[in-house]
Amino acid sequence: MKTIVAATQNKHKIVEIEAITSQFGMNIIPRDEAGVPDIDIPETGTTFEENSYIKAYEVMKLCNQITIADDSGLVVDCIEGAPGVYSARFGAFPGIWPTEADKDESDSDSKDNNRKLLALIKDVPYEQRTAHFVSVITMVFPDGETIVARGEVHGHLVSEERGDQGFGYDPLFIPDGYDKTFGELPSELKNSISHRAEALKTLKEKLEKLNID
Repeated sequence: MKTIVAATQNKHKIVEIEAITSQFGMNIIPRDEAGVPDIDIPETGTTFEENSYIKAYEVMKLCNQITIADDSGLVVDCIEGAPGVYSARFGAFPGIWPTEADKDESDSDSKDNNRKLLALIKDVPYEQRTAHFVSVITMVFPDGETIVARGEVHGHLVSEERGDQGFGYDPLFIPDGYDKTFGELPSELKNSISHRAEALKTLKEKLEKLNID
């Protein structure tokens, strides 16, 4: 099987991605197994596509192998699309968007992120609390070829955390067509309809069209 290096060290993400790539003779390994040092890769992009590419490209340069990365987050319409690409550290800065002084803040705790989000939407009617999760998966090849797959799942936000499944903003998000949050839905169901699942479906379609030697 052809070895693909994952920019992430998250075992759960790797398992999800490999469920698709293994169908095409591609075995995913964490970057440390490829000899890539534990370096911090600054996510300086302003879109999920840019950050996903940055992570994949930087790791690919270090190992010279096909590399895959994803970037994901929550987009809330009533607060200008925040937290967006800053989803992981939304609670680490005071405003909706980080200032120049906030750019170096590390990831914040999920509870802090959710607490801040709830405070910002508390006076917004449920019908106007529309939001969507985004996942962008990028595969970068040493010869310069790049595959980009984007997935989204749309829904609404509730006014308090519900459920203990999932992670991050999951307990606040009800996907369209359901009456339970991602935090309440069984993980198998959530993973089948999630933004990452949609991105992986698109990745599969693109890999089917690609002749990988």
